[in-house]
Amino acid sequence: MKVKRTLQDVEKKITAFFLDNGRMPSYSEIAEIIGVRSKSVAHFWVAKLLDAGILQKDSKGFLTLTRNPRALKLAGEVCAGIPVPAEEELRDIVSFDEYLVRNPQNSFLLSVTGDSMIDAGIREKDLVIVENNREPKNGDIVLAEVDGNWTMKYFHKKGDMVVLEAANSQYSTIMPRADLRIAGVITAVVRKYHK
Repeated sequence: MKVKRTLQDVEKKITAFFLDNGRMPSYSEIAEIIGVRSKSVAHFWVAKLLDAGILQKDSKGFLTLTRNPRALKLAGEVCAGIPVPAEEELRDIVSFDEYLVRNPQNSFLLSVTGDSMIDAGIREKDLVIVENNREPKNGDIVLAEVDGNWTMKYFHKKGDMVVLEAANSQYSTIMPRADLRIAGVITAVVRKYHK
C-alpha cells in the first residue's frame, strides 16, 4: 500500500527530529523518518521544502530550518522593582540561540564547577557561553589556561602584566608565573531553576 505524504507531514517529522536531537537529520535519516527506502526520495522532499522556504542551506551548504522551532514568544517586560501594571501583548519571537550566541562558529558551552565567580552571578552547574576569537578587555570574564591549569576569572591587564581575579573574596588573585593562554571570553550565563 502506498503512503501519501504531504509537505506538512515531512516538515513535522524533520522538525521533531531536530527538537529531539538538536541537529538536522542527514539525508539517510530523512529517508528513515519519512518512511522511504531511497535517498533520492529524501532529496525530492528536501527540494520541495527548500522551494517552499521551510528549509534553507547555510553558507557551508548544510540544511537548516528557516524558523527555529525552539524560539519563544517575547510577551513584554516585567519590572524587577516597584510593581507596575502588566501589559500582555506579543512583542516578538526570540530564539535563545540567536539571542545568546552572536558568533556560533567560534563559541562553545562549558559547565561551571566551583564558586570562585559567584559574586559575578556565575554559580556551580551554570552553563557559560565562551567566544574563542574575541580579544579580552579589562573587566571581561575569561576562560584561561594559567601555568597548566584552567580557570574562569576577571581579566585585568596593566602594561604587560595580566592578573586574573575571582569574584569571591575567598580566592586569591592569580598572576601567571610562566604561561598564560586566554581561550575565550564568557559572553553569557545560562541557569535552570527547575528540572
